Formats: sequence, C-alpha cells, structure tokens
Amino acid sequence: MAAVLDGIRVIDWSVFQQGPIACMILGDMGADVIKLEEKGVGDPARAMMRVAGATLSTKLSERNAYFEAGNRNKRAISADLNKPRGREIIYKLVEKSDVFVQNFRKGVAEKNGMDYKTLCKYNPRLIYAHASAWGPKGPDKDEPSADYTGIARSGLMHLAGERGMPPMSIQGGIGDQVGGIMTAMGILAALLVRERTGVGQELEASLLGSMVFLLGHPVTFNTLINMPTPKTVRKKAGNPLWNHYQCGDGRWIALAALQPDRFWPNLCKGLDLEKLEKDPRFNSMDNRTKNCEELISILDNTFASKPRQEWVRQLKQVGMIYGILNDIPDLKEDPQVLENNYIASFNHPVWGQIKTVGHPITFEKTPMSLRREAPEFGQHTEEILIEILGYSWDDVTKLKDEEVI
Repeated sequence: MAAVLDGIRVIDWSVFQQGPIACMILGDMGADVIKLEEKGVGDPARAMMRVAGATLSTKLSERNAYFEAGNRNKRAISADLNKPRGREIIYKLVEKSDVFVQNFRKGVAEKNGMDYKTLCKYNPRLIYAHASAWGPKGPDKDEPSADYTGIARSGLMHLAGERGMPPMSIQGGIGDQVGGIMTAMGILAALLVRERTGVGQELEASLLGSMVFLLGHPVTFNTLINMPTPKTVRKKAGNPLWNHYQCGDGRWIALAALQPDRFWPNLCKGLDLEKLEKDPRFNSMDNRTKNCEELISILDNTFASKPRQEWVRQLKQVGMIYGILNDIPDLKEDPQVLENNYIASFNHPVWGQIKTVGHPITFEKTPMSLRREAPEFGQHTEEILIEILGYSWDDVTKLKDEEVI
C-alpha cells in the first residue's frame, strides 16, 4: 500500500539531529530521502560514539546509536561540493527532487552554492527548508547554537525540578527533536501549498522558536496575565491529586485530576480511604490545598503499602485518572507503547532484531514504515547517479578518478 509521501524526493543536507530528524520523519512517511554529505567529511553525528558518558558504538562496526536514531529510511550520497562537477551532481538532483533541507549557520549554504536563491533556479517548485538555531531575524540570527543552548534560552530549564533548585539540565536532545518535528510540519504544509498553487518556497523553523512553542501554556500565561509558572515541591503540591507517589515495590504512579473535587471520592475509594472523603481537612479543593502536606504524607504511606500493579488495578476500577511513571528502560516493556509501535521492532543488518523509536502518527490507508537502516557514508552514491541522474558507469569512473565522489 502507498505511503503518505510516495513519489516525494527529499535531499537531506543536514547534520547532527534537528535537520536529520525532520528528514527521517519524511522518510517514515514514504519519501525517498537522500542524505547528502561532503566527500571525506560526512555528518559529524557519525563520529558521536559517546554522549553524556554513554558509549554509543558497537564492536561489530563503526555504526553508532546516535546516528542511527536520526537517519533511518534514507539513502546516502557523497560529493565534493568544492568542485564544480560535485555541485553539478547536486544541482541535477535538485531538478529531480521536491524538498531540500539544511541546518547550517547562515552563510554556509551560500558559500557552497546550496542556498535557496541558487537552487530554485534549477527547480522553481522546490521546497527549501532551513532548520535554524535562532530564527531568520534578530541580533543573534547568525550565532552558533546547539540543543542545550536552545533549551536554555527557551525557559524550560527554569521550569524543571522543584522549588529552590537551580535551573535543571534537560537530557535527551529534546530541543533538536522538537525542532525537527516543526521543520517537518512546515515542509508538509509547504508541499500542500505547492500542490494547490504550483509554487515552491523557502521556509525556516528554529530550535528556539520550536522550544518556545513547546512551552505554549506557561509562556502564554505569562504574556497575557503576567503569571509566573512556579516550580512545585512534590511534598507540598497544592493539588495532591496532581502529583506522583512511590509504591511499595519502589515504582511510581502519577495522579492527574485537574477536577480534584470530582475525583476525590474516586481516589478515596480506590485507595481504601473512604474515611477521608468527608474529613473537613480534605473535603474540598481549598481545604486539600491548605492541608496538602498532611494529605500527601497520608497518600505517601498508603501507596507505599502495596506494589504499583495492585494500585493500578484498584484505581482503574474506580475510574481514577492515573498513569504509571516510567523510566526510559521501562518503555521497552510497556504494552501500550509496544502495541501502538511507539517503540517498533526492526531487523537491522548489523545489529539483528532491534527495538527503536517508532512513529506517533498512524494512518489507516497510508501507513508509516521502517524500511531501511541508517546508511553508511556514501553508500548509495553510484545507485543514485545511475538510477536517478542517468550517469553511465564510465561517468561514475571518471568522477571517482577526479575525486569528485
């Protein structure tokens, strides 16, 4: 069955995470994504063998988990962009493509002849996406950045942690990840416009802008009514029904009742605490807030008396809104995650049967798929030159002799 983006070709001239993730999403949707890398250099992500002290490489090959995580469903081509014949290859590929993605600092694309003004001459219908750091305007638009600086500037590090703590480090590359998601969203919208009007265009999605958008409610509350978003303290949470608790087996569970008066009777029944339902200390939202430390202490002791699965069973029976609190390794065994392919199985040619992040969107008639592993450097150069661009084997040999590819 056809995928969402069958027939769409994407040139991915990006590095590390933000741009590659955007292109990976398009690849998951069925686009033919071609990863373009500079001859002899390549995406620096290929050399990211360690992150935060963790080893990402295997003894079997030079492959590493960081590169694999953002580059599946792609083919790879390498060329020397400093040579006219190298740029000529890419220009011919642009003529036969729909989307071009890059995430370099301002001026890099222009220097290499890969800017929108140049490429749209070869293909006026081209969608050109720049996954940037700080956005197209402003005093810092030309400054370098990384995931960590984008997260820092967005305000997220001040929201994390409990009251009294300094700004908290946020691990996992979520800034780049959400920046890649927003870049892909912009590309999809631009493709829709092109289908309706025939007009290609340039678009930009920044790391900073994506992170500010991710924090939509706290930011909007502050801009509209000047309301700060205070850090909470778990043992002093103003709404004890919006809090997390450790169970008897050491696992955690989260309660999520934004209508606490409605769900207070359910919680009391689910925790065998019916005697507290009418208790004047806790019988209203205001009273529970006034006496939150006392109630949280009671709930802590209660949850600690049984393993989490028993509390899950009881809370489910009474219709309480709750969720198990996973650590990252727990996701590999979570049946809800696995049944929906949020973590999917894939037969990797080097690592064998593996589990990897799937896709959060499901399409009934045009499904996502994990079709190929991340490519090795320049793996499909000859294939692309011959099958897409019409080069002969003699042409390929000459390009190799001239060290263009």
